[in-house]
Amino acid sequence: MLRYTLMRLGIFAGCLVIVWGAVYSGLFPRGFGDSNILWVLLLSLVLSAPISWVVLRKERDRASVQIVGRVDRMKANLDANRSQEDLADDASRTQGGAAAPN
Repeated sequence: MLRYTLMRLGIFAGCLVIVWGAVYSGLFPRGFGDSNILWVLLLSLVLSAPISWVVLRKERDRASVQIVGRVDRMKANLDANRSQEDLADDASRTQGGAAAPN
């Protein structure tokens, strides 16, 4: 997952450099007043999103498989803990019920 995030940040940084160069060379329009930095960031984000979607498809699938594996292990651990608690509760009720006089 960290690898995917770093690759995504790298694509964004590359787009940021390209957009910054294009804005300051006059290929893309400049923002109004002091909003130029925001304009460059937003344009870089808009351009990097579809590039990341296409280029990082395999890495995203690999990361999602890892996440699904972690979630499945956590669910199995929770079920195991839940069944242990149920067995302990049943055992204590059985012992407590046999020892208590009616």
